[in-house]
Amino acid sequence: MERQDVDIALQEIRDALKARDWDRAAVLVEALRPPDQAELFGELALDEQDRLLPQLELEDSADILEKLEEEKAAEVAQRLSPAELTSILSEMEPDEAADLLGDLTPARAAQALARLEEADEIRPFLVYPDESAGGLMTTAEVVLHQDMTAAEAISHLRAAAPDAETVYYLFVVDWREHLVGVVSLRQLVVAPPRTSIGEIMDADVISVEAHDDQEVAARLMSRYDVVALPVVDAQGHMLGVITHDDLVEVLEEEATEDIFRLGGVPEEHPADVALPAALRTRLPWLVLNLLTAMVSALVLSIFEGTIARVAVLAAFFPIVAGVSGSAGTQSLTVTVRGLALGEISPGEGWRTLGREVLIGLANGVAVGVLIALIALAWRGSPALGLVVGAATLLNLIAAAIAGALVPIGLQTLDVDPALASPILVTTITDTFGYFVYLGLATLTISVLVQTR
Repeated sequence: MERQDVDIALQEIRDALKARDWDRAAVLVEALRPPDQAELFGELALDEQDRLLPQLELEDSADILEKLEEEKAAEVAQRLSPAELTSILSEMEPDEAADLLGDLTPARAAQALARLEEADEIRPFLVYPDESAGGLMTTAEVVLHQDMTAAEAISHLRAAAPDAETVYYLFVVDWREHLVGVVSLRQLVVAPPRTSIGEIMDADVISVEAHDDQEVAARLMSRYDVVALPVVDAQGHMLGVITHDDLVEVLEEEATEDIFRLGGVPEEHPADVALPAALRTRLPWLVLNLLTAMVSALVLSIFEGTIARVAVLAAFFPIVAGVSGSAGTQSLTVTVRGLALGEISPGEGWRTLGREVLIGLANGVAVGVLIALIALAWRGSPALGLVVGAATLLNLIAAAIAGALVPIGLQTLDVDPALASPILVTTITDTFGYFVYLGLATLTISVLVQTR
């Protein structure tokens, strides 16, 4: 829906709620698609949400809680009566119900789970963290056994009547429930009726372990272009399946997380985060930036005498810091993206570093010569141009090294490179840049003084 349409629908629903016309409010919401239902529901006041939800069909209520942001869905569920919560959970997919229960208080989750008839279907999903492959998986609606015939498999498929898109690929297990293969619906349909599934299946099946991070699952699905990825335990027993719509959510979630972390802040949504909460998440990083910036200030203080004698040096501080900072950010962005997508592994660090050094050298020569010519034309000082140009060359090489080495080093230490890399790289490029620039100026101070 367009933003204008959302606003119109939201106002109509509020008018109906204000007039206590529950039926009309419910009809307006139920006429929408689930994502639009969740968006509109999330914008209602808490009392309006509480009045509206009991008026909706259970299926629509379940869709809304599935599509709402996790925190908002948990808040709504906490306010529901035990009977209402149980009814809605019964309409949800087992994995979605497990996600919601995992966000509730332990006492409320245990209470709801005890009332559910389908509790045994949900409990296996509660074992795994939300951001693991096991936490992301859903129940495989149809699983074939390798000793079935094609005719038996088709009959089994008809009896199960799955409505999921994963039916195009059916996973095969042996008598111990170990995942042993995959067969496409096309293979199953065209195979002779008495052919066993073991004969037509592809034994080279791609899978992910339940305790692997969800990013691992996303990379596998993207790399091998599969619409469904089976999840197994350490012994190879099939536990569930991850579908391509789950992949889209993971990629969006991980990309959002990395963007926030590269900005030096945890995730927050400006529309619904209170000012004190926003300050608690942002202020510590600003303080950390302040402390690291003091390192650069210390370097500048060491060369106060040089700056005092050749004041024109200060005019080029923004250039030296800005260009090297941009180069460091470029190298950092490419490296963090490569690590996130699995295109770069910590073991390939030297190859990545060598490539970035060559790029930094090439950029340094080009930009260094350009800045040297600018300094010469502006101030008429060949010595100043040489100092600024040489400092820029060395700084761009250092920035490339820092931008590649810092995230790879953090990844090796099991620290998210997107979280701490920007601060470290900025500190390194600024400190090294000022030190080299003013160091070269100090070494050539006699020439700079004569030609200024």
